[in-house]
Amino acid sequence: MLEAHDLTKTFRTRKEKIEAVRGIDMEIWPGEIFGFLGPNGAGKTTTLRMLSTLLPIESGRAVVSGFDVHKSPHQVRQRIGYVSQLGGSDRLATGREDLLLQGELYGMGRREAERRADELIEVLDLAEFASRRVQSYSGGQRRRLDIALGIMHRPDVLFLDEPTTGLDPQNRANLWVQISKLREAGTTIFLTTHYLEEADALSNRLAIMDHGQLVAEGTSRQLKQQIAADSVVVSLQDDGAGPEGAMRLLQEQDFVREVSAESDHLRLYVDDGVTALPRILRLLDQNGMTIKTVTLSEPTLDDVFLRYTGRSLRDAGQPPGGKDPQ
Repeated sequence: MLEAHDLTKTFRTRKEKIEAVRGIDMEIWPGEIFGFLGPNGAGKTTTLRMLSTLLPIESGRAVVSGFDVHKSPHQVRQRIGYVSQLGGSDRLATGREDLLLQGELYGMGRREAERRADELIEVLDLAEFASRRVQSYSGGQRRRLDIALGIMHRPDVLFLDEPTTGLDPQNRANLWVQISKLREAGTTIFLTTHYLEEADALSNRLAIMDHGQLVAEGTSRQLKQQIAADSVVVSLQDDGAGPEGAMRLLQEQDFVREVSAESDHLRLYVDDGVTALPRILRLLDQNGMTIKTVTLSEPTLDDVFLRYTGRSLRDAGQPPGGKDPQ
């Protein structure tokens, strides 16, 4: 349904050149949700905008629903839906009026647009407020209307750019249900997000992007299995030995795969956390190191991101230098 080969995009300012997207390749199959995961500034939105014809492709090639994005942008636009972070509704109109206008813009007759609007109002649970002006909607209601606008013309591919940003947990969970229903109905969805749990819950496959490059791709399970190790996080009292001494001690143990220092704690990867944890505690205690806290967990998408990029996605709000080439 969608493929890209060696896709690149560079932005130039007076002082510097920012390589927002640096030669990425991907394939997306019909009827799947493809999650695009990464921190702010990773290049996710730039990639999405190129694939959806909103930004010119600098180099490389992309094909969406059988049409070349560069050579046939009009045909691509007829076959895609796009929901931006800001949305696209007219807040002075009612939700139903926005849907009817969207249908007419895509060439629907009045009766066809009315039938489709009624269908989406039911599918996305908009009936309670569809006749109210959009300016009175809550954040969750507005996002559901945005998605309805994006699929009004029955697109082959729906691009969702950070669809749940700014929503409270309940509205986010409700929107996940609606997105899953679209997949079950056969819509192919390209979803950008920086929420780990969102990518994990919704995506059939996902790619992790960092500094304009894809650093990992696969199902959530496949990516976690690539780590194939449990994570132990240890925080120590400041007793003069410092984390360096603990790192050297733990690195010498044959049951420890890897040790890294992260701000005020150490993260260890071990094959069997249940067996390794008491050994770690004994070892540190025998060497006079006092433990403040210790946690044990199975691999997560954050562990995958940490392994491939050297930093935690949860802490990676902005790229180095504060630039955001998204």
